[in-house]
Amino acid sequence: MTAPIYPPDWHQSWPWQGLTVSYVQAPRQPPAPAEAEPSSVVLVHGFGACKEHWRHNLRPLQAAHTAYALDLIGFGDSSKPRSRLQDEPVGDGSSWRYGIESWGAQVHDFVTSCTQGAVQLVGNSIGGVVALEAARRLEASGRPARQVVLIDCAQRALDDRRLAEQPPLRRLARPLLKAAVRQRWLTAALYTSLVKPGVIRRVLGQAYPSGANIDDQLVELLLAPARQPGAPEAFRGFINLFNDLLAPDLLAALSTPVAILWGERDPWEPVAVAESWQRHGCVRSFEALPGLGHCPHDEAPELVNGKLAALLSHRGETSC
Repeated sequence: MTAPIYPPDWHQSWPWQGLTVSYVQAPRQPPAPAEAEPSSVVLVHGFGACKEHWRHNLRPLQAAHTAYALDLIGFGDSSKPRSRLQDEPVGDGSSWRYGIESWGAQVHDFVTSCTQGAVQLVGNSIGGVVALEAARRLEASGRPARQVVLIDCAQRALDDRRLAEQPPLRRLARPLLKAAVRQRWLTAALYTSLVKPGVIRRVLGQAYPSGANIDDQLVELLLAPARQPGAPEAFRGFINLFNDLLAPDLLAALSTPVAILWGERDPWEPVAVAESWQRHGCVRSFEALPGLGHCPHDEAPELVNGKLAALLSHRGETSC
């Protein structure tokens, strides 16, 4: 059994739309002077991960901020409702539409309900797209975030709007794929085949090309929530997202400043595509991290924590 990752008194829960959101709150240490403006950082994990994936990042952030990490609905210790696809009926209301908009609403409402003062959002992988959608909503509601930091943000290559980029056979097979992944029995069987220690380690070996920090603690923190009742429903909802929000569309609409950190050896999200996002006016900085993969914050936390501290301490313009 691995040791607890966070102190017990950091753990909190928040009721939201009939569901329960699990999160941790790491208070600023030492406490800020009474006259200082409250400063919060909210960390948003990627697909298949959870708040514990920020295990090496929360404590360093406490030096200047109150730091939060939350479990998106369907992951970690948050509620895992039955999935409802875009064209499926609401039914008795107990199902949930997994997707960027829904998770973005969750993070937006968390910020407005649970944090104080200026807030900055940090998102990895799919959590990056969620952070951008939350920032869009915060702008619209009159409480804009000070900044969004993207760490290897998901590019969502399988979205229908990017279908033309796929090889011809994949384009032809798309209707068959979409019909197959709707089947709950099939997605459940596929999910069961993936939620095994050996498979998780192999995937981590791809995501962390340096091999650093792939330890028993990491494997367990990913496996434990993945084995909870309802966990396959988030998987079904996610792999059916063929028509949802894309990061470039959100970047084009944002005024909130955005900084980007990217593992140069990310096997799933090409750094060259991400570099092209600098064309958007809100993108203030972009830095590629040599030798690192899809989760550089956990693969090389000493390096990334320093870069995060510098980005989050920026006191420049609050809009682009």
